[in-house]
Amino acid sequence: MANSKLIVVEGAQGAGKTTVTDFLRYSLSYTNLYRLCGTSDSSKEGKKKAEEMYINLLEYIKKMENKSINLVFDRTFFTEENYCRLGKKDYTFTDVYENLLEEFSKLDFEIYYITLYLKDVEKYNARLDRKDKATFKNSKFEAENSINQQKVYLEMAEEIKEKYPNIKVKNIQNDRDFEETKKELKEFIGY
Repeated sequence: MANSKLIVVEGAQGAGKTTVTDFLRYSLSYTNLYRLCGTSDSSKEGKKKAEEMYINLLEYIKKMENKSINLVFDRTFFTEENYCRLGKKDYTFTDVYENLLEEFSKLDFEIYYITLYLKDVEKYNARLDRKDKATFKNSKFEAENSINQQKVYLEMAEEIKEKYPNIKVKNIQNDRDFEETKKELKEFIGY
C-alpha cells in the first residue's frame, strides 16, 4: 500500500514549473525534487538513449516505493513525447511513451500528474524574456513554442485521465496570483 506521493509537474517553457516544484519540495515533508531535461540527441539514435534513460528512471522510482519519501519531478518522459508530437525530434516516441506510462501507472505511490498552463498565453513572452531565465543549448525559448507545447500537454493530460483512473490528473492555471496556485495544489494533493 502506497505511503508516498509521486508528483510529476509538466508544462511548457515559461509555465512556472521551477516555482511550483520548489514550492512542493519545501512544503511537503520528506520530499526529494528531481529536475530532468531529457537527451539532446534529436536523431533516430536519440530515441534509444531516451528510452534507456526513462526505463532506468522508472526502475529507480520503483526502488523508492514505500520508503515514506515523496518524489517530485520537474519534467519526465512526458516531455519527450510532447516534443516528438510537435516534430522537434527525428523520431516518434509514442510506442515507448505508452509502455513507460503503463509502468508508471503501476508504481506503488499516490500518483499525481500536474500540467501547468497559462490562460493568457501572451504572458509567455514576458516569462521567457526574463534576464534570470536559464538558457540551454539547443533550446530556443519563444512564446509560439510554449503555446504549442501547452496545447499538446493539455491533450496528453486528458488522455492520461481517461486511460489511467489511478493517476490523479490536474491542469492548473499558473498565471494568476501564486497564492491561488498554492491553494489549488494543497487541495489537489491533500496536505
